[in-house]
Amino acid sequence: MKKLLVPLLVALPALASAADRIDTGDTALVLVSAGLVMLMTPGLAFFYGGLVRAKNVVHTMNLSIVCMAIVGVLWATVGYSLAFAPGPGALDRVVGGLRWAGLAGVGDAPEPSLAATVPHSAFMLFQAMFAVITPALISGAVVERMRIKAYVLFVALWSLVVYTPVAHWVWAPGGWLRNLGVLDFAGGTVVHVNAAAAALVGAVVLGRRRGLRAPTVLPHSVPFAILGAGLLWFGWLGFNGGSALAANGLASTAFANTFFAPAAAAAAWGLAELLMHGKVSGVGLASGAVAGMVAITPAAGFIRPGASLVLGAVAALASFGAIRLRPRLGLDDALDVFAVHGVAATLGAVLTGALATTSVNAAGADASLALVGKQALGVAVTLVFSGGLSYGLYRLVALVTPLRADEQDEWTGLDQAEAGERAYLSTDLETAGAAPGAAAHAPLPVARPSPGSSAA
Repeated sequence: MKKLLVPLLVALPALASAADRIDTGDTALVLVSAGLVMLMTPGLAFFYGGLVRAKNVVHTMNLSIVCMAIVGVLWATVGYSLAFAPGPGALDRVVGGLRWAGLAGVGDAPEPSLAATVPHSAFMLFQAMFAVITPALISGAVVERMRIKAYVLFVALWSLVVYTPVAHWVWAPGGWLRNLGVLDFAGGTVVHVNAAAAALVGAVVLGRRRGLRAPTVLPHSVPFAILGAGLLWFGWLGFNGGSALAANGLASTAFANTFFAPAAAAAAWGLAELLMHGKVSGVGLASGAVAGMVAITPAAGFIRPGASLVLGAVAALASFGAIRLRPRLGLDDALDVFAVHGVAATLGAVLTGALATTSVNAAGADASLALVGKQALGVAVTLVFSGGLSYGLYRLVALVTPLRADEQDEWTGLDQAEAGERAYLSTDLETAGAAPGAAAHAPLPVARPSPGSSAA
């Protein structure tokens, strides 16, 4: 009996000490925020699903949902450790080690270097949701033509080879961009610039969709797109607010910024449509809101709510202009991932350097030209790193399995070819055709939508 009691008595003080360090309010915030961020991936599925043609809805939504499965498993086995564990020696500046592989050592006790008042497992789970949605964003550029087998392989490789190093650079204690002073509160660079670079490269590698009579196509379901944007906005409150990792004034500011920036962005986008076309579209309002969410992400915990209004409006107008320019370049980024996520995130990251104040976050920095330069460097490095490695990964995957669907499958729709399912039982006129040769099989003419109607 004595042999059993002695180890227990020795362990009790350590357990009590770990429990004392845990703040229940902080833990509740992080866990609830993890749930909110998880909801963003189904929200993205609805958003993207509404913007494509009816014959590709299920396949498009699957490209988001499958990330929850693939990246979730990889995050638990090795991804989290590579992103946040201390790396071996000098490599700690660029990538983590394997100390927490298989979530070994990731338990109820806090990890002071990452989140001092919440269980290590809670921090890990919160970060898992960021890792899941980031590659899902990429799919918007390659929908309606990329095979799911190739996409799954690409996502598995990309999440380990591209996402985890960038996350380590910016967020891990030893990361070189963090040590340089680059600010990214909730993932403007790690998530949106990173994904946008891979999306742009994917659109170039795969080429244009077949059968298009215009640079883009009308969304098949505006209600789906608006619902998806609403779910994204709801989840984004946890995306940014939870990144404070504490139930305090900083979290409150981040939550407020995450409402006001998208609100200003939606207003600016709607006004631009009204002035140019005399109408305000639902997809345009939703797209503007998403641009505002993207732009505020790096700045949410470093700027005041008043500044977030300016940032959101400017980002929306920049993305609106980028969407109008993209068709002239002959690039089929199907749902304008780069025009929204790439442009708005770049602007948000750089303007963080011009708007940040330590009165909001003492751990941040005050606005300066030097900080703007550091922010621009973080964006540029991420664009080059992600773009270059993504190109290599697309080519590598192509050696294993074809990236692009067969021509016949593109004409008839990828729902049936890739998922064996249909979103709607009624016959879709656009899907009725099987090949571009026969008159009965020819695609219907597609009206040219107003700018922003295919924004992702």
